Amino acid sequence: MHLLGRFAVRRRRLVLVAAAIVAVAAAVVGSGTLSALSLSRFEAPGTESLRAAEVLAEDFDTGNPNLTLLVTARGGDVDDPATAARGRALAAELAPDVRQVESYWDRRSPALRSEDGGQALVLAWVPGSATEARAAIAGLSERFTRADDVITVGVGGQDEVFRQVGAQAARDFVRAELIVVPVVLLLLILLYRRVSLALTTLGVGLFAMVGTLAALRGLTRLTEVSTFAANITLVMGLALGVDYCLFVIARYREELAGGATVPEAVERAVTTAGRTVLFSGLTVAASLAMLLLFPFPFLRSFAYAGVLVVGFAVVGALTVLPAALASLKPHPAVERSTGFWARTANAVMNRPLLVGGAVLALLLLLAAPVLGLRFGLPDDRILPADASSRVVQDQIRAGFGQEQTDAIRVVAEGGRDDGYTARLADVPGIVQVDVASNDHGTVWTAIPSQEALAGDVPALVATVRALQPDYLVGGYPAELADFRDALADRVPLVVALVLAVTFVLLFLMTGSILLPLKATALNLLSLAVMFGVVVWGFQEGNLSHVLDFTPTGALEPSIPILMFCIAYGLSMDYEVFMVSRIAEEYARTGDERAAVATGIQRSAPLITAAAAILALSFAAYASGSVMYLQMLGAGMAVAIIVDATFVRAVLVPALMRLAGPANWWAPGWLRRAHTWFGLSESR
Repeated sequence: MHLLGRFAVRRRRLVLVAAAIVAVAAAVVGSGTLSALSLSRFEAPGTESLRAAEVLAEDFDTGNPNLTLLVTARGGDVDDPATAARGRALAAELAPDVRQVESYWDRRSPALRSEDGGQALVLAWVPGSATEARAAIAGLSERFTRADDVITVGVGGQDEVFRQVGAQAARDFVRAELIVVPVVLLLLILLYRRVSLALTTLGVGLFAMVGTLAALRGLTRLTEVSTFAANITLVMGLALGVDYCLFVIARYREELAGGATVPEAVERAVTTAGRTVLFSGLTVAASLAMLLLFPFPFLRSFAYAGVLVVGFAVVGALTVLPAALASLKPHPAVERSTGFWARTANAVMNRPLLVGGAVLALLLLLAAPVLGLRFGLPDDRILPADASSRVVQDQIRAGFGQEQTDAIRVVAEGGRDDGYTARLADVPGIVQVDVASNDHGTVWTAIPSQEALAGDVPALVATVRALQPDYLVGGYPAELADFRDALADRVPLVVALVLAVTFVLLFLMTGSILLPLKATALNLLSLAVMFGVVVWGFQEGNLSHVLDFTPTGALEPSIPILMFCIAYGLSMDYEVFMVSRIAEEYARTGDERAAVATGIQRSAPLITAAAAILALSFAAYASGSVMYLQMLGAGMAVAIIVDATFVRAVLVPALMRLAGPANWWAPGWLRRAHTWFGLSESR
């Protein structure tokens, strides 16, 4: 690291020119990234439901309906001759643009007629990937949303719902960034009291963002990358770039205040704080990289974006920033060895059991709702109530006793079992069964009631599969159940690897066994509080009036998994910064208590500032309109604030005081391993 700092100082003009060229080129390349990204469905590769969908398309030329036209009769009855004629004409107009059309007026299916007779459905299957199908549906939605003197037509369906989710999320992210960037700049100016340092820090964050977008554009040529990867790039690129710059600049200004020249201060900052930034980046990247273990492009895309944005933020903080500091007028920091944070740490260490126990009890109380965490399946209610597809689906939910778009499709290749129809119709929750056959076999369409769809859908799918294990069971409910099961199968492995990898990294930083164990426990406590707030606020709906969303009583599982990986990495990020300063002071003085107080005093103000900026970045997205993004933003903001205040300011000094010299203990063979492979600011 020392050589890197020296190079950045001595070749600062070269580094800055090269960084500017890279940033401009990345901005040009990255400008086309959004159009190259893909949309995703809730599909698990290799599962039975996906195989059923493939067979339905190949052998039966059909698929799960993904576009719905809700036809409302202005005269009040869809069987009125004028309404029926207009409905048939609507289906005929739609047919050339889709693969398959089914309307109520074709065969008078009860599932396609509302209970009061005032509404009916036209269903269509638009084939192709999520990106292809939703692009086609976008045009169809605009074209078929209409009203005349006989009928009104609204457009819904699963792909239309999630097309609107993606579009609304993109608008929310752009709006949030327009708010966050100037606010972050203002906060940095207030913190540094120097516009030049604030602009440099913001520039590193933007460098991380455009660099990641350009890299994602290249990655789309090799694999599928979800559109939501761009969202995580925007929120984390700016925040991590600012975080890492804060710590390097703080160390640089401390060195200046100690009498070092500008070149010496920059080199020492990179040698010391730069090592911590590198380790911190590794912990965040390691947590996010574990999302690659899930077999879903949606979650893997977050891993791609997360690892890339961490990499660019670290590169910017350790090369571009030092070169800029070496070129700017020096601004030393004010020495803060006996300030507020040191007094707080000492007060906690005077009564570690009392103060630490009280804060622990408070955090456990906030985390308590997590015991009621319930995973469910996503639907249109993640959209705001006035979204057009949400309006359509709300009317279908209220007016139809069953919903054919959520039918379970059972495929028997090569034959037909006449007795199976009766057994399928007897399954509790199934209200209608339709049968179709051709030379390739038979397809049963089992239509569940609205009550069944609001209940335990995976259990309903499992019951249908148990009737005849040789048949393929698909349809949207089966796809969601398979998706949830595939997630659940990988969660234990992902959680274990995240904990293990970050434990090893923190051991390499500290040489201690107890400190990584403490960090793991405290990080899990922060996450428990986050999920407690999420369950209380979003699953149970206590924040619904504030944020204007509709609670469903359950949470779709992929977003909490993403939140776990991000929040755990960021919590360990702050742990690395704080413990590295404590370890440096302990190595210098050998005084455990003084090292904790001084280390916290030197790191806590920066952690607080960094956490405030990061929490602000996430909280801005809580003001959006898509419920799961609101949950991500609010939950992450809570986790960051709790971690940077109660955990770092109270529980860390309390536990370190109670452990005493044992904080730094490790078996002899691990101590020798740390001597060879470890890294800390003091070395």
